[in-house]
Amino acid sequence: MTKNLQTVAEVYQHLDSLFDKDVDSDTLFASGYLRGLFSSAVSDFSDEKQAISADIIQTVSDKLASAKTELTPQDNAIVQNFWVVLQQEMLN
Repeated sequence: MTKNLQTVAEVYQHLDSLFDKDVDSDTLFASGYLRGLFSSAVSDFSDEKQAISADIIQTVSDKLASAKTELTPQDNAIVQNFWVVLQQEMLN
């Protein structure tokens, strides 16, 4: 089931809720990693009530591309795939 995440707070809540669910370790890793990048990106914009915008999504994508060398190729693929899914949940 696809989420409809419209605000920064909803994205945070969704990512945090994964730690309470029975999800695999790759999902937990990717969600935690992206939460950090997302938090860094949105700090440039406004507060948690801020609506998700194309600028926020692009900033996270840019930060993820810049951080690619921090991850192994396998971990990078896991995070990139999770980011694709999360973007779909924000854009629906």
